[in-house]
Amino acid sequence: MTISGRQEGEWIVIDVADTGVGIGAEDLPRVFDRFWRAEKSRSRQSGGSGLGLAIVRKLAEAHGGSVSVTSTLGQGSTFTIRLPHWARTTS
Repeated sequence: MTISGRQEGEWIVIDVADTGVGIGAEDLPRVFDRFWRAEKSRSRQSGGSGLGLAIVRKLAEAHGGSVSVTSTLGQGSTFTIRLPHWARTTS
């Protein structure tokens, strides 16, 4: 896993990339849905509740940002979080 960050204008952008099996194009629109799992063989006992990415999306949106994913089967996935940058001012 690789985590990187940068500033793009008024945004802080964080990328989380892996070299796993990837996510099929047909599954990408649902990856942030609550209780959804790409791997159908997993259950709550063997693979979590399917809430993690839904929580990430809601947290990003609550701070005025967003989260997205790109993925290629056999190569891995990259999740990108974009958050607004609020510059601090001192008196």
